[in-house]
Amino acid sequence: MGIGRQIFEFLKMASTAHARWDYEVSMNILRKKKKLLILLAATLPILAAIVVEAGDILGGKSAYAPAFYSTNIFLISIAIGMCAGLITGCIGAGGGFIITPALMAAGVKGILAVGTDLFHIFAKAIMGTAVHKKLGNVSVKLALAFLVGSAGGTFIGGAINKGLYNKDPLLSEAFISAVYALLLGFLGFYALADFLRSRKSKDSGDAHSSSLSGTTNLSIKIQKVNIPPMIRFDEDYIPGGKRISGVIVALGGVVVGVMAAIMGVGGGFITFPMFVYVFGVSSMTTVGTDILQIIFTAGLGAITQYAIYGYVFYTLAMGMLLGSLIGVQVGALTTKVVKGIHIRGFYAVSILAGFINRAFTLPKKLVELEVINISKPVVQGIETAGNIIFWIVVGIFAIWVISKFMMNINTLRGEEEHTAPLLVKEEA
Repeated sequence: MGIGRQIFEFLKMASTAHARWDYEVSMNILRKKKKLLILLAATLPILAAIVVEAGDILGGKSAYAPAFYSTNIFLISIAIGMCAGLITGCIGAGGGFIITPALMAAGVKGILAVGTDLFHIFAKAIMGTAVHKKLGNVSVKLALAFLVGSAGGTFIGGAINKGLYNKDPLLSEAFISAVYALLLGFLGFYALADFLRSRKSKDSGDAHSSSLSGTTNLSIKIQKVNIPPMIRFDEDYIPGGKRISGVIVALGGVVVGVMAAIMGVGGGFITFPMFVYVFGVSSMTTVGTDILQIIFTAGLGAITQYAIYGYVFYTLAMGMLLGSLIGVQVGALTTKVVKGIHIRGFYAVSILAGFINRAFTLPKKLVELEVINISKPVVQGIETAGNIIFWIVVGIFAIWVISKFMMNINTLRGEEEHTAPLLVKEEA
């Protein structure tokens, strides 16, 4: 397997793991009436403000200067959350990747979109994560080393975003758009190639995914690096357990923290494959550590790097949380009545739509930064085309999933909610 394919499988595994977490916490919130009441109590004042055309609320333009509030933005945030939830629930991967690009496409400043998405993830983690038995699988020493690194990483990533914004807001916009364009472009084109290959060969692609399971050659090499302190883990699964340098684990945490703070994705999307594929940690230990890491990293980044500086749009965060709860459930149920090959196709297309949206904004940003010289009507047209393509693709996907759900609602009604699959249902 080539390097490019390995990176694609790494990112695909990452987004799938994050989607599993998203589905679990969403279902946990929906099952708890008290948590739903808390969420509704938090959003009712926002809805009331919309009715009376009031923008002077927490997260509004009078509360924090970077925010722009309108009576429609909360409804837009619900729609964005719902679409992301549909992608997460139905495809089983990738939904979280489109939130920040979607917010930016809706006119929210990049640094606000990142901070708001990070806070939205933190709020969902606090409300919905069922720590219960899973945290029993956490290796405390492994978790502490990783969290020390991720804490430092959030400060680095947050400092980068704030530094760029303070120097020039346009530079911040261009940087965030470029990061998303690179990530989504790489993941999207590989996903499209994977989808086309699967259509021709009828191969489900499981072979590639399985190559990331178990102990990899990379993890064996990393575990042989002897840099104190050495941490022992997985004693319950392997006689004597395994050992790894705490410094290497902390450096992995730094990478996750930086990515989380720059992109507003919580870090959970990359922790799982890093632990399994790079560190060689068992999936059981990884799940527990990932839950703990998301709460810690997202909370630290959202509060200390964005919220205290006014870069969190609370109205949008609550709207996205409401929308995603609905979207995840509908999307997960819909996987029972649609073909797996269609789901994989929509996964590739939705990721590429996010790539096009962010990539098509770059020419305008570079012109405004006086890096390149292209006429303003041309770059404005490119940006508009990117926005149109993005919203059309996301809209078509949402309509398709919801229509499939409505047409098969009688079939789905008889099935128990907790059996709704998250992983992509492969075509027989």
